[in-house]
Amino acid sequence: MTPIDALAWVHVRDRRLLSVRTTGKEKFYLPGGKREPGEGDVEGLCREIREELGVALDPLSFRFFALLDEQADGFADGRRVRMTCYTADHAGEPEPSAEIAESAWLRAADAAACPPAGQRVLRMLAEAGLVD
Repeated sequence: MTPIDALAWVHVRDRRLLSVRTTGKEKFYLPGGKREPGEGDVEGLCREIREELGVALDPLSFRFFALLDEQADGFADGRRVRMTCYTADHAGEPEPSAEIAESAWLRAADAAACPPAGQRVLRMLAEAGLVD
């Protein structure tokens, strides 16, 4: 089974990780999503973050964070997600829009509110001393 191909923005402020909850879902996800056909990582992630949070990522500031292969949330068939994560500078204040019901700034102790990929990123950030 082909894994879900996803892109994610890893954004830490005040030792907390920005996460979003989609309307109708319980878990908090890393902002981002699936790329459109023909889109590269930078183009796709810029589009997703603009749609979800109304901010503009700086394409020249993208820094690779991690490539994750984790159990996809909400799929009973064992599907996996292959998530390419980046940090990037941005312009504007992140505000939920489109399908995003709310955003939250999570600590490592909040990992249970996230699916496996988000839990792994929180763990990586905590081990690096970047989140509480």
